[in-house]
Amino acid sequence: MKQYKEVYEVVKARLSEYRLHHSECVAKRCLELASIYQVDKEAARLVGLVHDIAKEMPDDEKVKYCLENHLEMDAIEKVHKGLLHGKIAADIAKKEFGFSEDLCSAIKYHTTAKENMSQLDKIMYVADMTSDDRQFPDKSYVIELGNKDLDECVKYILKLGISQRMQQNKKIHLNSLKALNFFMQ
Repeated sequence: MKQYKEVYEVVKARLSEYRLHHSECVAKRCLELASIYQVDKEAARLVGLVHDIAKEMPDDEKVKYCLENHLEMDAIEKVHKGLLHGKIAADIAKKEFGFSEDLCSAIKYHTTAKENMSQLDKIMYVADMTSDDRQFPDKSYVIELGNKDLDECVKYILKLGISQRMQQNKKIHLNSLKALNFFMQ
């Protein structure tokens, strides 16, 4: 697996200044949460840095990448192509940086979440929502919750996201619904 500095240079070359700043903020938050929950800090920092490496790809390039690399697209991803960036980023992380399946899982599901998430999956999911560059009304509460109870924080963020999508009359990815059901048990 490549080291942080080497990965950083690749990420920096592929992202806008805005998206790089977000990725740096998420990497910082991943490191904070990894310290709290005793997860490999370097692994957490790396997934935070790489999670959005495919975010700024045009939609047609995302589809092309998925087809060329045999990444399955579900019905919702075919309509909302922005969701593809997680699975593409995970594939890039594996192929270009030598990331393990555990690290790739955290990247792949950082937008939708999934059932039975690992600690690293949860850290990535929470860090993306609570990084320094994010702004939303109850952010301080979500940060505090994330620092105390990772499972409850994931559940809270899932409820928040699903509720917002429902209010906007938008589809909800099945992974998010399955994840919420898993955390509601």
